[in-house]
Amino acid sequence: MRLAELTTVAALMLLGGLVLFDAVRLGIGWGTDGPQSGFFPFWLALIMVVICVAIAVRAERRVGATQFVSRRQLGPVLKVLGPAVFLVLLTQLIGLYVASGLYLGFYMRWVGRHRWATVVVLAIAIPAVTFVVFERWFLVPMPKGPLEQWLGY
Repeated sequence: MRLAELTTVAALMLLGGLVLFDAVRLGIGWGTDGPQSGFFPFWLALIMVVICVAIAVRAERRVGATQFVSRRQLGPVLKVLGPAVFLVLLTQLIGLYVASGLYLGFYMRWVGRHRWATVVVLAIAIPAVTFVVFERWFLVPMPKGPLEQWLGY
């Protein structure tokens, strides 16, 4: 478990260092009209790096090896990871809205064991509402597939 913690801490510290570097480049002081662009990212990244150091120190002081994850604990993680990977892959092929509807329906039925009527209604309604919010109201284009092209979007 210590190796997993230290690896995660190292990756987060590198990310925090990158944010710190870029925040300084943007300016971390106080300008005439308020905080400069890098002010808040700088302080958030600094807090993250300090917490990472504390976690690394705690991990180094821990005595005794413990397992990071057991086989029994890995099952629920893979139950989430597998469908999420397919969502990403399907998004490239059929677009975000159709892929998220399939993902939501599959996940609700497989993991949640919801009734089919609930699954179908929500698997259609949630991507439809998301489409309206992002595409029509906010005018943010999302990845589209053949269905959206067929509908003229």
